[in-house]
Order: sequence, then C-alpha cells, then structure tokens
Amino acid sequence: MGDVELSDGVITLSPLRPDDAEAHLAGEDEPMVRWLSGGRSTRSVVDAYIRHCQEQWDTGGSLRAFGIRVEPAGTLAGTVDLRSNVEGLGPGQMNVAYGIYPAWRGRGLATRAVLLACGYAATAGGRQAVIRVEPENSASVAVARRAGFAPAGHACGADGTRHDWYVRDLPFPPRA
Repeated sequence: MGDVELSDGVITLSPLRPDDAEAHLAGEDEPMVRWLSGGRSTRSVVDAYIRHCQEQWDTGGSLRAFGIRVEPAGTLAGTVDLRSNVEGLGPGQMNVAYGIYPAWRGRGLATRAVLLACGYAATAGGRQAVIRVEPENSASVAVARRAGFAPAGHACGADGTRHDWYVRDLPFPPRA
C-alpha cells in the first residue's frame, strides 16, 4: 500500500486503511450520503471500498484515496480522493472529491485537505485539479473557492445531475 503521508501541521493525509472503517461508518451522515456516496454504507461495503483503495495504491491505479487525520492524535476526520479517469476529464486533469465528518466541519479541514491533495497531484503528473459539485452543495462550493479554484462551466452526468466545475492549474504558483 502507498506509504504517502502529507501534512501541513494541522492535518495529515495518508492512505485509507482497514482500521478506518468504523470511524468512516460513524462519520457518515445525510449530507455525505447525498453529495458523495448516494446511499448508506454497510461495514462490508466500506471494507470492500478500502480494499479497492489499497489495490489502487499497490497497482498504480487511477484512484488515490486519503484519510484526513487531525493532528496530533491522527483521528480520522474525513476523506479526500484524487481520480484521473473520470468521464469528461482531459489528459492531466485530476478530479478532487472530499467529505468531512460532522464533528469536524466548519474548521477549514476540507480546504487544507484539498490543497495538500493538489500538491500531491502535481507531483503525480496532474496539470489541473477539477472539483465537480452540485450547485446546491454550498459548503463544497465554498471549499473550492477558498482553495483558489475558479468556475469553469458545468456538465450533466448520465443521470441528468448538473455539476458545476471548478478548476485550478497545477502545480500551484509559489506563495509570496
């Protein structure tokens, strides 16, 4: 499994692991189901997903799923993932998706996680990060804007769901 660990001193991103399953199930609420998964998870579904994430790391697949861990204890506060094989994305574009568990929302953790994940994406050959979000998901839109993403139009999925696109070129320009 990937041994990647990214930190900004407040959070650390590291690959999801089997012992994250219980915390993930406990953190799943209605907004996470609505905006991310589309249905309630079971322990077996979460276990299978984490195994899939590990396989992606092991085989160099197109998914990089990270747990967002709050320092210093490393408590799982949510997830962020990068995917390069999403329908509609062009070469060098990486989709960024994230979810923060209810107890950790409102602390800027999603923005921190997106920025760390995008830094990793740049080192993995990504040229542009893309956040696709339903317009009604105002919290996710706010994260995209705080992380420096710009509106870039919209697209409708096969099920007719509209997603507004926010993009940011990689690597990030140096900070002044």
